[in-house]
Amino acid sequence: MKRTIRKEARRQWVRAAASLLTLGAGASIAGGIGAALAAGAGRPAAPASANAAGNGAALRTLLVLGDSLSAEYGLARGTGWVALLEKRLAERAPGWNVVNASISGETTAGGATRISSLLEKHEPAAVVVELGGNDALRGLDLNATRRNLERMVGASQKAGAKVLLLGMQVPPNYGKAYTDAFAQIFVDVAKAHRTPLVPFFLEGVADDMALFQPDRIHPNGQAQPRMLENVWPALEPLLRAARR
Repeated sequence: MKRTIRKEARRQWVRAAASLLTLGAGASIAGGIGAALAAGAGRPAAPASANAAGNGAALRTLLVLGDSLSAEYGLARGTGWVALLEKRLAERAPGWNVVNASISGETTAGGATRISSLLEKHEPAAVVVELGGNDALRGLDLNATRRNLERMVGASQKAGAKVLLLGMQVPPNYGKAYTDAFAQIFVDVAKAHRTPLVPFFLEGVADDMALFQPDRIHPNGQAQPRMLENVWPALEPLLRAARR
């Protein structure tokens, strides 16, 4: 019975994403362009502050480059998974400065365009890349998505940063071949660059409509701790390695 409910919830999620695309709203399950971007206003995330400021400790920077899933779209400031991550780091691994450079509606092309300047400005020791969902739900060329992800990961590694790639999945309305090929991109890029991968960032969230905002596209505040837990097992050892 529980499995049936979860399948129905996932179908509702898929229908919501597909219907918004049909209406031309441009929203997505991963980037969630939403009404704000449809009106021409992508909202950047509030930059997180240093979790060890004022104690004289040398700080290392963790850069998060994502879309609305990481930019607190529709959420109160300071309640998204990146803000929760910053609080966890302050408790468990002090000495990290978290910079959230996520923008609602961002595509991999936008991230690839910004990555060089972000690396130069923040000199991160670690980078989390959470992009790609908007590419798929707009039906963009998957080869371009792959190249953009490789550019972001490669540039980050060349700058000396450890990289964590967050994978996404998309509704099957574009056909099984497209959705399978999209998911495989993250696997291939992670393997080629020998970087850790979270296969599906919304695991345990996408199949529960109670964890979504009224648009049934963007995760709500209750979902944010689960999203952090999806990232933490891969991120924690990467941060330890980045400090060596």
